[in-house]
Amino acid sequence: MAIKKVFHNLNRYKFLLKELIKRDFKVKYQRSSLGILWSIIYPLLMMSVMAIVFTNIFRFEMPGINFLVYLLSGLTLFNFFSEATNQAMPSIVGNMSLINKVYIPKYIFPLSKCLFSGINLALTLIPLYGVIILTGVGINIYHLLLPYTFICLLIFSIGISFFLACVSVFLRDVFYIWGIIILAWTYLTPLFYPITILPNIMQRIMTFNPMYQFINFGREIILFGRIPTLSSWLYCGGFALGMLLFGIWIFRKNQDKFIHYI
Repeated sequence: MAIKKVFHNLNRYKFLLKELIKRDFKVKYQRSSLGILWSIIYPLLMMSVMAIVFTNIFRFEMPGINFLVYLLSGLTLFNFFSEATNQAMPSIVGNMSLINKVYIPKYIFPLSKCLFSGINLALTLIPLYGVIILTGVGINIYHLLLPYTFICLLIFSIGISFFLACVSVFLRDVFYIWGIIILAWTYLTPLFYPITILPNIMQRIMTFNPMYQFINFGREIILFGRIPTLSSWLYCGGFALGMLLFGIWIFRKNQDKFIHYI
């Protein structure tokens, strides 16, 4: 019944959801000459910097693997996760004046931030695929399976965003704590280095790192041109659904208390 109500509200307030996403684009690119093109140009410039730094200075030896594509495919997905959660976290606190005036399902606000970041991810894939093609890695039929990991990552990010948006109402310190967690998570995920350099026990522990599973799923297709294993499909789907349900549960349990803390 609760899930049915959520979908009913999404359909009812889809106009508001669209307007919130439009507002985020306007705010992000206001007074910018190139506007939304920065969603493509910025990651392209960042990829260029990363390419120079990590292919010439901090390069890891990975025989048979294009290190640049390995690096950028991981960074693209992790940067989306970082952007989505960091933008969604203050979304309830930042919109409390609107929430106090009219009835709006509160989860609309962190959800809109994640969807906004999802659109940015789709735009970022344009320069990424440019690099994939120009480096000779190429595109194969299995790329049609990539939306699965993108969707799982989006769902996972929405779940965490619900949790963070809720906690930030009661504990503002979470803004700083999450920054530290994201930084640690970045280095604990094999973005810049191959997982093979880790001790065997760390490699086994990495199985329970959701971001590693999402990124590895994409790399299996992009770098090796093969279908990910059944366990990869299950891990990605399990982490996504589990975090979404957890985030919804925490958010619904505490949303009526928000007004007393803001």
